[in-house]
Amino acid sequence: MLYDILKTLHVLSIVLWVGGMVFAHFFLRPAVATLEPPIRLKLMCDVLGRFFRAVLAVSLITLVSGIWMLGRVAKQTVQSGGSFDMPLSWTIMTALGIIMVAIFMHIRFALFTKFNRFVGASEWAQAGPVLAKIRQWVLVNLIFGVAILLAVFLG
Repeated sequence: MLYDILKTLHVLSIVLWVGGMVFAHFFLRPAVATLEPPIRLKLMCDVLGRFFRAVLAVSLITLVSGIWMLGRVAKQTVQSGGSFDMPLSWTIMTALGIIMVAIFMHIRFALFTKFNRFVGASEWAQAGPVLAKIRQWVLVNLIFGVAILLAVFLG
């Protein structure tokens, strides 16, 4: 029962994270591109602030639940006399998931902190390039997220 609950939380967290990146990158960003910089940058700061708070929680839920589930399967296998060999798709999922969390932490605690400071000070010329870097790193994480999904569902 606990395994099923954690697996559900794990999958729902990934849906929120990857779905949010798709929404922000392919729908929100192009829609606000025509707005004047102060309005666009304030809006993106507010939206990303809310999204990043959610992603901070779900990235940690994903990481902890994933590690717990791997550990549980490995423990059960060994306790039943078997040898645990992690499937390649699980290895890819784990490695890329850890990288995604690390990239997100950089986005949230380095880039977004700087972006938020520039927007708060109405320094639009400095905020724009930082937002562009955030967008680039979000795209990298989105690519990794899709690669994980492909590895799991096709592997």
